Amino acid sequence: MNKKLLALMIGLNLTVTAQAETPDLEKMWQIIQQQQAEIAALKGQLQETDIKTEATISAVEQFSALPTSAGKTTFGGYGEVHYNNLEKDNGSGDKDAVDFHRFVMFTGHQFTDNIRFFSELEVEHSIAGEGKVGEVELEQAYIEWDATENLSAKAGLFLIPVGMINETHEPNTFYGTERNAVEKNIIPATWWEAGAAINGEISQGFSYDLAAHSGLYIPAGKYKPRDGRQKVGKAKADNGAFTGRLKYTGIPGLELAATVQHQVDITQGEGAQSVGGTLFEAHVAWQADNFQLRALYAQWDFDNAINAYASTAATDYVAGTEFTLSTPASDGNTVTGADEQTGFYIEPSYRITDKIGVFARYSEYDNLAGNSADTAIEQIDLGVNYWLHPNIVFKFDYQNQDVAGGKGYDGINVGVGYSF
Repeated sequence: MNKKLLALMIGLNLTVTAQAETPDLEKMWQIIQQQQAEIAALKGQLQETDIKTEATISAVEQFSALPTSAGKTTFGGYGEVHYNNLEKDNGSGDKDAVDFHRFVMFTGHQFTDNIRFFSELEVEHSIAGEGKVGEVELEQAYIEWDATENLSAKAGLFLIPVGMINETHEPNTFYGTERNAVEKNIIPATWWEAGAAINGEISQGFSYDLAAHSGLYIPAGKYKPRDGRQKVGKAKADNGAFTGRLKYTGIPGLELAATVQHQVDITQGEGAQSVGGTLFEAHVAWQADNFQLRALYAQWDFDNAINAYASTAATDYVAGTEFTLSTPASDGNTVTGADEQTGFYIEPSYRITDKIGVFARYSEYDNLAGNSADTAIEQIDLGVNYWLHPNIVFKFDYQNQDVAGGKGYDGINVGVGYSF
């Protein structure tokens, strides 16, 4: 069979087949109606899907507007146990004790993206109650509001913005079993008051804090700032206090800060005359790779009347009664130099590994620096921290304290602390 005949036969065959498969008008009408029914069904399904999607979006939006307390409430805390084995230079009173110094619980709640609550409840020395060594303390409880991107405000009970450990004092964040003596006895950390404060950013890395709050109340016969912490427990509030701080953190690893505070009257109206006071504190914290350096200076300047006030025995004191140094207290206590109280420390440290760090600290403070007598307390601390976990630390250090009259304590301190 030649090629032309073969091609003709194939063409005829395809034509016959095509004619056999072409539907008539009635068949075509049935096919069109079936397709329209399928299109209508698909449109119905699509419309139903759109309705369900819109309902889902609406439900999600309504749910998002509702408060979700469980999802926005946070919980945390920290604690530390100390063992102190210290000998007094003159042998009159050694210290050998173990103490669960602090057990602290944090609770916070985020009301909105820019309104929050934070609180800190502490048990000191493990057991509290009448005749017990410990106490229960509310150290923080405030509402904070982010007014703008660079300005926030808070009101309630909060830690004073001063020093390096007053606001950040979890045990895994600093060296040494005990908190340093200068911030404890001069500033005095840990220190909280009730009032209102604002925090703002002036420029990148440059911020400020301003606070108006309750003040110290130092009872008659005393003069140390630490004796004046009222802890906002039915605190005397005849006269308040004001605090301002500037802080610079614009360079990675560096913090520079200075705080000024003014106390209107640390007698809270009970003195024969008011005793005002001004605190100045400045510090630097510098971290370069594994090396860290911390240094701090603090100074109180009180009115001279604090000396007469402190020389009055509490049992002899009558509010509003004139008292001078020519009138001796019944306990024979005459105080001079309390109008100036100063302290400083310098602390280099080195992180040997991620888990091990060593430090040395020299500190000196004097709660009677306004006189010419040798009343300063000097202390050297050497020790090591071991972080089992970034939030769990074991501490060991040796202290040597030099106090006039052989009243200094020398020995070892051991501790374990955690935070979460």
